[in-house]
Amino acid sequence: MKPRNLMGPDETLARAWQAQVITLFPEAFPGILGHSLTGKALKEGRWQLQPVPLRDFGEGKHRNVDDTPAGGGAGMVLRPDVMGAAIEAARAGMPAGAPILYLSPRGRRFDQAMARDLATRPGVTLICGRFEGLDQRVLDHYRITEVSLGDYVLTGGEIAAQAMLDATVRLLPGVLGNAASTEEESFSEGLLEHPQYTRPAEWQGLEIPEVLMSGHHGEIAKWRRAQAEDLTRQRRPDLWAAYKGRPE
Repeated sequence: MKPRNLMGPDETLARAWQAQVITLFPEAFPGILGHSLTGKALKEGRWQLQPVPLRDFGEGKHRNVDDTPAGGGAGMVLRPDVMGAAIEAARAGMPAGAPILYLSPRGRRFDQAMARDLATRPGVTLICGRFEGLDQRVLDHYRITEVSLGDYVLTGGEIAAQAMLDATVRLLPGVLGNAASTEEESFSEGLLEHPQYTRPAEWQGLEIPEVLMSGHHGEIAKWRRAQAEDLTRQRRPDLWAAYKGRPE
């Protein structure tokens, strides 16, 4: 046994899920991913993280990675030659079947279904956007899928990348202590999760619902399903419509 650098380009671990992040801020990783269950799984080699510093592929004395937008406009755009070189170097060590995703506010919205799909792949290469974005030719040439966390704009893709990796890594075999947790949580069946309770039985005049204390597992399951359906119908009519419209 010997210590392993969780940030560096170590040798590829056999059977480990591979994650690459092309970023101007490699020091931001693993960040929160180095803690809790994802951090434990990282140390155990269930998955491997390789930040790819985009600046290393920059042009000229100052390692420039961006330039002004063609046609004019505010801000800067990440250069295709720089990003292309970073992608080529990164992908040389990635297994076939690992997709390339670009974190962008105009992308497809990330959801639990996408996290489940990524967890079945051998890994993923994430590109963190910055400035006004990435030259479209890179996206077209490498057939990169754009992915967004939601309808808002971040200063860069690093936070989004960590969120996506957290959602995916926790689904890898052996990461969660209780595999049933992923089957009962929000979005697992297209519904929000039911309310949760724990001891003490009474707090601030509020009691745990009686059915949860009954020991009758069939009734508990029915109660939880009804609660999940009610919450989804009230809070997420979009999810509720999709749930009701699914094939039986």
